[in-house]
Amino acid sequence: MVNFKPLDPEFPIDKQLGVDAGPVVLVNLFTVDPADKDALVEAWKGDAIWMKKQPGYISTQLHEAVGESCMYLNYAIWDSVADFRAAFSNPEFQKALSHYPSSAVTAPHLFEKIAVSNCCTA
Repeated sequence: MVNFKPLDPEFPIDKQLGVDAGPVVLVNLFTVDPADKDALVEAWKGDAIWMKKQPGYISTQLHEAVGESCMYLNYAIWDSVADFRAAFSNPEFQKALSHYPSSAVTAPHLFEKIAVSNCCTA
């Protein structure tokens, strides 16, 4: 079972799920013991395939840290917090969290794009 750790302890993911916003980007940092790296990727793959079928899902991508780090970064784009909340709180998804290795720690957080003049658009 994956262990949750807030990326922002002042406003963790469970509080973010109550906010009405969208579109949103889920940024999720994973750490895992070296021996469990393949198991983490397989568990994530199962989640990603399931999430792809959920309303409001747009895309996802998993990244592995460069070098000998055991850290992974996932980002997923959703139409809204409400869509992500429905998928995340679904009992089928919650049950699937037991497929992660016990050494896995995840730190999920939701973000919105912002506009910065001469750099990026919202």
